[in-house]
Amino acid sequence: MKHTDAETRAVNEAARTAQTPPQKSGWTQAPERSNMLALRFICFMALVCGRHITRLLLPPISLYFLLFAPSPRRQIKRYLFRAIGPHAGWIDGYRLLHAFSSTVLDRVYFLRGRMDLFKLTIEGNVPLETEAAEGRGAFLLGAHVGSFEVMGACKHRTQQQSLRLAMLMYPDNAQRITAILNHIAVPEMRPHVIALGRPNSMLALRDWLDDGGLGGMLADRTLPGSEDQPSHHRGNNIVLPFLGQPASFNDGPFRLAALLRRKVFFMAGLYGGGARYDVRFDPLADFAEPAVDAADRERRIRAAVEAYVARLEALCRAYPYNWFNFHDFWLEDAA
Repeated sequence: MKHTDAETRAVNEAARTAQTPPQKSGWTQAPERSNMLALRFICFMALVCGRHITRLLLPPISLYFLLFAPSPRRQIKRYLFRAIGPHAGWIDGYRLLHAFSSTVLDRVYFLRGRMDLFKLTIEGNVPLETEAAEGRGAFLLGAHVGSFEVMGACKHRTQQQSLRLAMLMYPDNAQRITAILNHIAVPEMRPHVIALGRPNSMLALRDWLDDGGLGGMLADRTLPGSEDQPSHHRGNNIVLPFLGQPASFNDGPFRLAALLRRKVFFMAGLYGGGARYDVRFDPLADFAEPAVDAADRERRIRAAVEAYVARLEALCRAYPYNWFNFHDFWLEDAA
């Protein structure tokens, strides 16, 4: 797809805006709690002892974080109260942390290509395969729900073997675990990452999409440096009702999709307990046709954000132990 000089300048401006360094501590600068020795031990156990034995380590690990991580525990409690009601208690917090640790462990096996260990169901993949087969890139917008690595299983379980997915992310607050998992991954399963906050990140994404690749983003965290701005529209952050409370969502991914004229799909790799994962793709927005004017573009972008939030809220209520966002999502600590 050819781009005009105006489009290129717009992408550069989007890149400059989206890559503004964090102005204060937040989720992008949250200290990583991972211990390198412990991570290596878990990976060693996973590869040598197998999944069933290694899973025996998950209950004490989950209990440890439930007892000795007060800030994440506070955020988990707030979220569960809204997702399942005021009756949510310690057991629910433990179940969420156990599900989270299970998906982290399973990342080892997904990156090793061990799909035989899991029971996978895939829904809604046909429209996405059509885009890839015809050489058109698309955006996949997900959330910190379930497992992202299970998305790599799709090219092994679907008819389309050439799905190429790049993850657009902030990698700096998870360097240890990312380095270890990339080291153990087999080459064909190692995810391609386009790191935010780097020069030419958005231009690299544009080239990737133009080559028929898919760009995956987790859109349930606002960009840093905007949380302390007042009003109902904080820069590129839109405040919408989420689980009964106003929350801020960034519209940057949707603006990029509109600028690059791409289709947007909602993605989720839901953990169902044990060895079960449910991978879902759902058409979210189609920006292939250019907007009539600026007002039409803004209307379509906002409609896409609202559709995304509605799908995320439905998943959080249906699968409350799958949302792994352990920071001050509703900005209650700041208040």
